[in-house]
Amino acid sequence: MPPNKPLDMHAVQVFVAVAEEGSMSAAASRMGVSQSGVSQIIRQLEEELGVVLVNRTTRPMTLTPFGIALKNRGAVLSEEIANLKAQVVEAGSGIKPDLRIGLVDSFASTCGSVFTKKLLDKVSQLSIRTGLSPQQGEALLRRDLDLIVTSDPLIDANDVVRYRMFSERYFVITPKTLRAPVQTIDDVRALINRLPIVRFNRTSQVGMQIERYLRRIDIRAPARLELDNADALTSMVAEGIGWAITSPMCFLQAAAHVGNVATHVVEPLGLERSLYLVARRDEYNAFFDDACDTAREVIETSFLPRLDALGGGIEKLITVGGRNPHE
Repeated sequence: MPPNKPLDMHAVQVFVAVAEEGSMSAAASRMGVSQSGVSQIIRQLEEELGVVLVNRTTRPMTLTPFGIALKNRGAVLSEEIANLKAQVVEAGSGIKPDLRIGLVDSFASTCGSVFTKKLLDKVSQLSIRTGLSPQQGEALLRRDLDLIVTSDPLIDANDVVRYRMFSERYFVITPKTLRAPVQTIDDVRALINRLPIVRFNRTSQVGMQIERYLRRIDIRAPARLELDNADALTSMVAEGIGWAITSPMCFLQAAAHVGNVATHVVEPLGLERSLYLVARRDEYNAFFDDACDTAREVIETSFLPRLDALGGGIEKLITVGGRNPHE
């Protein structure tokens, strides 16, 4: 098959029917096609792909590894195609859409329930997936998600719109028993000689960002302990294991442990991140606008007051955003 030629989706649907029914005759009955027609479609599909999909020497019929792969993905695509007509009609009639939303872990843990509750009235069905920002971005671009909350604005992607929900400056946390003030970059460097640094996993967006910054200010420490979520990281600091750099949202995520850590706002610490709502351009435009308004409301009426309640002036490290000029 020429590399740019798309697959015939009807042929994929016929193949999925064969795979699910276990025979070409049963698939023919289900699809309203003759058995010989089903057999011909499968052979043409195999020729186009250049692989064998069905093991014809076994009884009952079995799939090859290529066939299993096509069945798994093809079943999802077939279901989406089956729902496509209804979705198009509903969209044109102003009916509430079905949405798949991805939330970065820190947002899901701190604001996800409030955000979801406010969105439920605007959709007919809502599916939520949580995870790291790189995973959410990849899922949006391959159309597995419709809207994401992420720290990755997908600047290199042309066909997306983005809304900056807020920016947050990072700060330092140490065990409460450590009395030394941390106010300057030199104070941060001095921490290296007193306690190990507890890191976010360097495969995460936050972890990569912090590591790049530490190298830029010439702070190099051996990698001894990495955590993949903010709650675990803050608990390690609370136990006196080390110190860490974190963000207000990650700090709120670990609210159970904040009473046992000291916070240090290092004014020269030029490190911050933004969280964005990102969607594909020209899809669900009205819903995207509603989601932006909802996100701002959640930040102002839920997130900031809860940060304020933690004390330490951490809420002052937040700048509520507006429409990104690059959207």
